[in-house]
Amino acid sequence: MLRWLRWLFLAALAAVLVVLALANRGVVTLRLLPDEAGSFLGLQWSLELPLFLVIFAGILLGLLVGFVWEWLREARLRSAASHTAREKARLERELARASADSAATPRDEVLALLEQPGRAR
Repeated sequence: MLRWLRWLFLAALAAVLVVLALANRGVVTLRLLPDEAGSFLGLQWSLELPLFLVIFAGILLGLLVGFVWEWLREARLRSAASHTAREKARLERELARASADSAATPRDEVLALLEQPGRAR
């Protein structure tokens, strides 16, 4: 059910994008600088594109900026998680080493007698 819902959503999104593209086929001119500033600096760079490409590029640029912003914002959390994982691994190694040391050391005879199975307490 969820798979069909996802495909339905993607089909609706594709239809909306196609209709948007067909409705905005007019050509627009993108300029690097305003005409006066461009003539003063000698930069008369301009590009003519269909309006729907400008809209889609703006949407994609906004998504990219949002993803990068979020990735940078969560860098502190990723650092703390990796530090915690390293600390956990270190403590597990230390616990394994301590368990191995305690198993290798001879036990107290009195405690060994008290812990014998079947012995009344």
